[in-house]
Amino acid sequence: MDHSSVTFAFFLIFSGAAVLASVALYTRQPLIIAYIALGALIGPYGFSLVTDLQLLSDIGHIGIIFLLFLLGLDMQPQALLATLRKSTVVGLASCAVFFVGSWLLTRLFIDDGMQAAIVAIAMVFSSTIIGIKLLPTTVLHHRHIGEMMVGLLLLQDLLAIIVLVLIMAASGSAEGDALQQVVFVLLALPLLGVGAWAAVRYMLLPLIQRFDRFHEYIFLLAIGWCLGLAESAQLLGLSAEIGAFVAGVTIATSPIAQYIAINLKPLRDFFLILFFFAVGARFDLGMLSLVWVPALCLALLVLTMKPVVYRWLLKGVSERRSLAWDLGFRLGQASEFSLLIAYIAFDAGLLDQRGSLLIQAATIITLLVSSYIVVLNYPTPIAISDRLRRD
Repeated sequence: MDHSSVTFAFFLIFSGAAVLASVALYTRQPLIIAYIALGALIGPYGFSLVTDLQLLSDIGHIGIIFLLFLLGLDMQPQALLATLRKSTVVGLASCAVFFVGSWLLTRLFIDDGMQAAIVAIAMVFSSTIIGIKLLPTTVLHHRHIGEMMVGLLLLQDLLAIIVLVLIMAASGSAEGDALQQVVFVLLALPLLGVGAWAAVRYMLLPLIQRFDRFHEYIFLLAIGWCLGLAESAQLLGLSAEIGAFVAGVTIATSPIAQYIAINLKPLRDFFLILFFFAVGARFDLGMLSLVWVPALCLALLVLTMKPVVYRWLLKGVSERRSLAWDLGFRLGQASEFSLLIAYIAFDAGLLDQRGSLLIQAATIITLLVSSYIVVLNYPTPIAISDRLRRD
């Protein structure tokens, strides 16, 4: 048997995930924990049964793309604009507070101010996957908390792209002036939106109306549109996630949008399992002794600071106290963008191994603990308690 084949890797991942997921359900643990634990167990720093992590990570990233596409399918453009206007102040203010708090703590453990700043920036962002996947579909699509969460995460997504552009420019791997690239990124978003709207109106909707009886064709058209716009966004300097979200929003007014959303959910979950597996597999547990104290301190700061800050800021813009706490805990973790910053800054020579491991360890701790907090206390599709389980 070829142990290096993708087929064998998929066998180990999904069979192992099924076993650990069964154990997780019996012991009343969140399923996400099982996927990350499996990566640590059979990845290159565990039993080394699965070693081609770059391929699996790239494949798993498609799950995030589909997640944002499905989210966009239920967001009407007018409601999205109104939400973004309201969430911008909260989003920018919270990012500033998170950066300052994380930087001050990181300076206690890292002497280099630039490296401490990179670590602090990584802690600013919240996880799109944890935030959206653990929010019930009916709440996400039809309640105010879902709209606010989408607005905050989209703003953070755009800021994260700007950060990545600046990191690559500082390393010399990005051509041209960094400021020009940032301006181009900001101009690329409306350009992408206008182009997508025109393509949907004059090409996609006529095709859907003409061939909506052929469900297989609609399925293929939806996947092609999602991945095509995700790739277009990357060519414009944006992220694939933003492109996928725009792809969803632009066809949200179509009557076929709900059919597409229902049929793509299993495909999304398939890829998200691979993503969480890759998160666990890429972390070197043997190196944890180098950063476990600062990682625990930083993770604790993020887990406590984010809910409190979101609660305070959202209350300041006339949100209900219960909604403010709910949203704060759902966004009270670091992000998959934090991991990306750790990898890219290390490769660019702006972050040493200890700094990169610190970001990775703190991020994984917050993802795990935040999942526990949300699953055990708030309505989610994967809640252990029947009282809290909402689809």
